Amino acid sequence: MKIEEFKKERERLNKVIMEHADTVTKRFFALDTQTYQAGALSAKQKELMGLAASVVLRCDDCILYLLIRAKEENCSDAEITETADIALIVGGSITIPHLRRMFDKWNEMKNMEEK
Repeated sequence: MKIEEFKKERERLNKVIMEHADTVTKRFFALDTQTYQAGALSAKQKELMGLAASVVLRCDDCILYLLIRAKEENCSDAEITETADIALIVGGSITIPHLRRMFDKWNEMKNMEEK
């Protein structure tokens, strides 16, 4: 799925969730938003931590969303690579297919930027 398609579909599906959301779901979404705001750790650091965790948990949607956020936070190639290193050490070789797709999407985002 292309980056822009993913973003639109994620937004659409989040609206669907909110049509059915009760207080618990709404509070969870609010907590997620608050957690990633800058505090003692920068928003960039938090996005990278989330990215490492998402690779370990093998959630491709999460990985792509957090890559988009990392790009918005101006993460460098080196920061993405070191984050991938942490995920690989923690998650082991089972994360490699997810790292392949992650770096492929990262390159796609960089190429979009250059055009």
